[in-house]
Order: sequence, then C-alpha cells, then structure tokens
Amino acid sequence: MGAFMQSAANLVMPIPGLIDPVPVPRAVTPRADGRTDLLGLSRPQIKAVLEEAGLDVKAAKLRAKQLFHWLYHRGETDFDAMTDLAKPMRGWMAERFVVGRPEVVEAQVSNDGTRKWLLRSDDGQDYEMVFIPDADRGTLCVSSQVGCTLNCRFCHTGTMRLVRNLTPGEIVGQVMLARDALGEWPKGNMGSGIAVLDDEDEDAPQYSPDGRMLTNIVMMGMGEPLYNFEHVRDALKVVMDGDGLALSRRRITLSTSGVIPMMARASEEIGVNLAVSLHAVTKEVRDELVPLNKKYGIEELLQACADYPKASNARRITFEYVMIRDKNDSDEDARELVRLLRKYKLPAKVNLIPFNPWPGSDYECSTPDRIRAFSSIVFEGGISAPVRTPRGRDIMAACGQLKSASEKKSRAELDRLAAEKQAALG
Repeated sequence: MGAFMQSAANLVMPIPGLIDPVPVPRAVTPRADGRTDLLGLSRPQIKAVLEEAGLDVKAAKLRAKQLFHWLYHRGETDFDAMTDLAKPMRGWMAERFVVGRPEVVEAQVSNDGTRKWLLRSDDGQDYEMVFIPDADRGTLCVSSQVGCTLNCRFCHTGTMRLVRNLTPGEIVGQVMLARDALGEWPKGNMGSGIAVLDDEDEDAPQYSPDGRMLTNIVMMGMGEPLYNFEHVRDALKVVMDGDGLALSRRRITLSTSGVIPMMARASEEIGVNLAVSLHAVTKEVRDELVPLNKKYGIEELLQACADYPKASNARRITFEYVMIRDKNDSDEDARELVRLLRKYKLPAKVNLIPFNPWPGSDYECSTPDRIRAFSSIVFEGGISAPVRTPRGRDIMAACGQLKSASEKKSRAELDRLAAEKQAALG
C-alpha cells in the first residue's frame, strides 16, 4: 500500500452521532493480495503510486495520464487491453495494481425501469445505489457512507448504525458500475463516447441527446455526504474531470440534512448544486423527523442557504420535503414554508416527495389530494413545488430498504440501543 494511503488509514474523522461523536476510520480498504486498487484515484495520486512502485517522475506522469484515460474515459479494468502501454509495462502494472469494482450482492429492476444495486466492499460492508431513468435524463443516486448517523425518523437508512465512510474509490465505483451495467463506455467506433444501440432491439433504452442514459448524479443515497466531506469531494472531482467521466458540476447535486459548518466549504471546494432535506417547518416536527435540527435549527439552516455562494436563480437550492400524513402536510405548514423561503429571499425549488412506506415505519404517506393542495399553496406563493413521482416501490428503492431488508434491522432495536448508550453515559 502506498505511503499516502497508509497515512490516510491512520486518520479518523469525528462524525456527530445522535448522542456523541463517532470516530470513523478514513481508510482505503486494503486488498488481501497486496495490490493497490487504482479506482477512485486522481491523476496526481496515480502518479504518486507509480513513482512509489519504481517509475521515474517523467514515466510516472505519462503512465498516470494514460491510466486515467483508460480507467475513467473507457472504463477499462484489464491492463492487457490498454493498448498504448508496452506489453512488459502491462504485466508490471497487473502485478502491482488492480482496477476494481464494487461487488454486486443483489441487483433489481423495477417495473418502471428503476434499477437498484446492493453492493459489498472488500471488507464486507453493504451499501446501495439506485438508477432512475426519465424521458430526458437518467439519475444515479450515490451513497457516501455505510449506514448513517443522523437517524431521520422517516428514512430507512436511519434504522442502521453508521459503520464507516465510503472511500473515494467506493463512491466513484458506483458511477463506474452503473456505466458498466448501462453499456456506456466507448467501444470500437465510439470514440466520441456516443453509444450505438441495436436497432432491432425495441426494448433497448433510449439515450439522451448527449449520448448517455446516465446524465445526472445525486449524492442522496445512504449517509450524510458532508460528514464524509473529503472523500465525497475527491470522488466528485474525479467524476467531473473532463478527461474522464466528465460529468458537469451542473448535473451533480449534493444533498445534506443541514450540516451548516460544511456548506460553504462544499460550495468552494466542490461547487455542485445543493439540495437540503428540510421536511418540516416547525422546530418540534423537524426535531422529530431530522434530529440534526436540535443542533442546527431551521432558521440557522435557511440563513446558511441564503449565504450559499453558488445559489442563484439559475442554480436554485432544492428543498426536499417528504409528505407525511398528519405530520407536516397541512395548509398551515405549506403557508409557513412559503413564508420562510420568502423571508430569506432564497432562489428555491421544493421537491414534494410522497413518503415511501417501509416495514416498521411509524408514518404513512399523505393522501394525493393533500399533496396536491400543499403543492398548490406553495406554487401560489411563487415557489416551484413539483410532486416527485414515486419510483421503484416494487423493489424497495427508497434509501436503505434493500440493505435493511437483508439485515432485518428494526427501529425498535435502534431506539433500544440509543437508550442503552444514553444510560451508559449517565
């Protein structure tokens, strides 16, 4: 393992939990065969490991450029297929390095075309990703952590303990695996990156004008991205690099439950679109639904959104609002939402999300009539409030549902463990 990887393995990142900070190792997962996985590494990092393996500076720089192209532009995992490397160099690479992919534990396809994968890391940790196709775009929902520390009451991931942060390679690996599954790597005459479909396959998916199904990424999967900031930042920089995966920052959205100290830094160092999990307009209800609200309140959060450097009418902040029956869906709630967004003069869009039920949940989805009434009030207040169409319900495509179903975790168990921990702390 390279020196910079070893140093990374020795660091811990304090992550605020429900009760106290939880130290989470920030390590590149070591491989049993001793080889270094290049997946997720930037060009400078690839160059560094090549130098450490014995190449001189000039050779390492050239080979890093070539490897970056093969890894991220062509999606190649076999060194033998990297034809601009001499055969002895290919063998030398294969002895020392590997280009990995997450292990697929389970893959499901919904009746509506939504795809969901349960993935497993080299150290046996499970996490998820979801691909949602639409007429004009295809969105990949990417996880940033194994489990989550925030315990949002409506979220299935909240029933899981936080295990650790995902590494940059595990985050980038989700995008790579989706491209694999969708057949979106340049092949043959596809030097432009535009896919060629079989004209005789009537069921083949239709590609978007830029030639790809996967057009957008949302960091809305398992975990809180801003509690794994460095790894999320480094992974997204690889994803946005024009010589590789080349996704525009305008097509990437980072969702946070409101980790205020990291929001400005996210704008400066990543610069992607921001989505905020709001879900309530009063302290009492948001404290229940999003416990982080007890630390960073609604007004403080909205002020941080107003100060977000990248926010503008062209790049509105998206507020996610899960519609929960008799909890946050009244006309009064809708009017208060309009008042708050107007008060802070926010360039905002509100995504109204019908609650996706899961076994053991304490909540029910708002009725369609109630959701329409809520949306109308917000629209009349001059704020866009589209209702998100539920997707993938037949495959439990909401965050954490596939993993949770495989583990049979329960909210009651989580509450019991939290109570025991609180008692132990006195």
